[in-house]
Amino acid sequence: MKHYPAYKPPQLLQNGVALTVYTALWGERNWENTTLHPEPPYHKMIFMGGQGVPIFGWVAIPENAHSTIVGTYGITGDLDEGWSLRLLGRKAYAQGYAVVLFDWRAHGKTAELSPTLTSDGLYEGEDFVHIAAAAANMGCPKKFWFTGFSLGGQLALWGLKIAADLMRGNEYLGLKDSDIAGGAVICPSLDSLRSLTYLVKQPIGKYFEAGIAKDLKKLAWKIHNAHPGSLDPEAISRANSIWGFDEQLVIKRLGFSTVEAYYEASSALQLLPKLSKPTLIVYAADDPFFHPAIVPELEAGCASNPVIDLLLTRHGGHLGYLSSKQCQRQAQDPDPWWAWNRVLQWLGEKRQEKIESISLVR
Repeated sequence: MKHYPAYKPPQLLQNGVALTVYTALWGERNWENTTLHPEPPYHKMIFMGGQGVPIFGWVAIPENAHSTIVGTYGITGDLDEGWSLRLLGRKAYAQGYAVVLFDWRAHGKTAELSPTLTSDGLYEGEDFVHIAAAAANMGCPKKFWFTGFSLGGQLALWGLKIAADLMRGNEYLGLKDSDIAGGAVICPSLDSLRSLTYLVKQPIGKYFEAGIAKDLKKLAWKIHNAHPGSLDPEAISRANSIWGFDEQLVIKRLGFSTVEAYYEASSALQLLPKLSKPTLIVYAADDPFFHPAIVPELEAGCASNPVIDLLLTRHGGHLGYLSSKQCQRQAQDPDPWWAWNRVLQWLGEKRQEKIESISLVR
């Protein structure tokens, strides 16, 4: 892996929790002022995902697009509120990427279209592939990069794994294996069982977990109201935690008897040896959402698979990565969004390597 500019947070945000909270609050209010790039001219689309589940998304294709980014956000949210994902969309579109962003299962407008609940990648991975195939038919270049952050990063990793499974030597929905270029994820969830157990034992982690659980409950009621009879209202009432949401509403539909079994099956850490496409993982050692013991296992898993580039930083928090002025100057970044800038830098390098390899063959 090539050398990348070191990440340095602002002086007062050396703590992972502080950086996480500050970036979330500051970014939501100020993200549009940090970039000169306008919103891409998105077209609203309804894709047909795996198992016939309708998926709502946005698509924008610039003139002379060279590649396509397919991405989604974390455990909660929607496309309108997903400012970090929309920031990526602006930056990527300005660099010539076609951009496909989507509300994953049970989120945003996708939840209005279908009562299908989340599966933490087990089926969302297939959704990535179906969306890419539909986007190709719309004119998006057949050089697809799957991306996401937090739980969305886990989904993108599953997308890469499922794509390889579906296309082994064959076409699938008009896509060949070579059409899936790879993926890039930021702070992906890798082991939900350990991390959630760790999170709820931390003083500040309890507040993080409670906030997410509250949003998940709102999501469940939204699905219940949009699709009467699809969810048991008493089960929704009992779903007062992330674990409770999965226990009361998710696992039985997926055929799991326990939450532990579900989390173990959907864990992305197990996917690392199985990835066969170039993959960038940006991960912070001080991420307050994930168990610290995951870090050495992540390092070992990436070191044993040559297609994976791991960009492990000392600081960064969970989706923080707001860079100091000095860091921006040293990295020659146009804005403080260090992680997205590294993702786009890495993608650009992979694209250049492909061009050079084609030239050598000729």
